[in-house]
Amino acid sequence: MSESSNTNLEQAKQEGKYIRTIRSFVKREGRLTKGQAAAIEKCWPTMGLEHKNGMLDLSQVFGNNNDVVLEIGFGMGKSLVEMAKNAPHLNFIGIEVHRPGVGACLMDADEAGVTNLRVFEHDAVEVLADCLSDESLTTLQLFFPDPWHKKRHHKRRIVQTEFAEKLRSKLKIGGVFHMATDWENYAEHMLEVMQAAPGYKNQSETNDYVPRPDLRPLTKFEQRGHRLGHGVWDLMFERTK
Repeated sequence: MSESSNTNLEQAKQEGKYIRTIRSFVKREGRLTKGQAAAIEKCWPTMGLEHKNGMLDLSQVFGNNNDVVLEIGFGMGKSLVEMAKNAPHLNFIGIEVHRPGVGACLMDADEAGVTNLRVFEHDAVEVLADCLSDESLTTLQLFFPDPWHKKRHHKRRIVQTEFAEKLRSKLKIGGVFHMATDWENYAEHMLEVMQAAPGYKNQSETNDYVPRPDLRPLTKFEQRGHRLGHGVWDLMFERTK
């Protein structure tokens, strides 16, 4: 990198602009529907969280000290909204980079009258680093992330040793990192990474996968997969130290 490029990068950081280097996703921006756009305009002032505002005081954000569940990459947000509606004693934070998904999630949350949910439209790695204090989360959820199924793309998978270590610091002792995937090869990769990651214990009685817990809603996508004989693998690892 040239001296000029370095200067521009430092200046951008000082101005609060974030320069993304490594991404765990590909931005596939679709068009917002009118309903999604209206939901963002209506709900963002009360439900939206901004990365640029820095470290969160979660008790202030939610107005209580309830346990916090964070989901990385919630897609269109249907299962996240359902979880928040079913567990009013918990607080939920969702992170999603795709604006139509954010709009759909806010629209569903508004229609359901959910008040214990907040949303970031930003890169999860940056949110974890800059907005969430250590030992602030009870549960971290990562459901059906991009499998990057071609072998040459496996290095792009979000579940890697470094990522597991970064997540661990954000979990309370006894907190759980819950993953789910419908790609068996990715499930094996997740298991291998997490078995080797320090400070975690597998909650599986067979030391591999767990049955889908009731707290994770069964999606239409999964129901269709089950009918076609497709598998889904859940992994739950508890922070021990």
